[in-house]
Amino acid sequence: MSFSQSVLDFHFKTLTPDWKLPKGVELLFPFDGEDTQACMTAFYEKYFDDDNPRIFVAGINPGRFGAGVTGVPFTGPKMLREECSIEHPFTSRPELSADFIYRWINAMGGPEVFYKDFYITSACPLGFVKNGKNYNYYDDKKLEKAIRPRIIENFNTQLAFGSRTDFLLCLGEGKNYKFLKALNDEQKWFGEVIPLSHPRFVMQYKRKSLDTYLEDYVAKSQRALG
Repeated sequence: MSFSQSVLDFHFKTLTPDWKLPKGVELLFPFDGEDTQACMTAFYEKYFDDDNPRIFVAGINPGRFGAGVTGVPFTGPKMLREECSIEHPFTSRPELSADFIYRWINAMGGPEVFYKDFYITSACPLGFVKNGKNYNYYDDKKLEKAIRPRIIENFNTQLAFGSRTDFLLCLGEGKNYKFLKALNDEQKWFGEVIPLSHPRFVMQYKRKSLDTYLEDYVAKSQRALG
């Protein structure tokens, strides 16, 4: 089975919206939407229709305006259309994290080159909303405890798609890194977890130093590539 078909089967057939969550936390589950499925199919068949092993890049969990719409991590409607040339019916609103991620992707040679070696996913494959806003899996200890088995299952399943296990690139140097580093020490999935500043943090608070952060991304990516 190709990498692309493994990704699509996982999201369309394996993931289900029946998770038990703490009170007040809602699940973000876009993968049963016809338009989202069409976006994902076009994207993964375009860039992942092979059996190449890839370096995994793990974000936190899907958000409302990126993967929560298109189904593709850090690739909101705007980037899907402008950077990947994939048409869709969604509104192309700007998304800060996706903006930075595609600066990185282009610095690495563009989507066709980048996605041959890297697969962007999330620690938790489904996202969360609380009080109408994005909510991270680690924002609530009860939530983190509830979905911890899901995160383990997520990695165990996705690594079988075709993962290089020498390095994991972690998007987020704080709580996401701390959690994944400890979990990796326990599960022994990867030789090393390499932390990267979260793209939203860079774009929102460190934009004047954007080039410095981009250089760090490229250097660590090249290190992972060997």
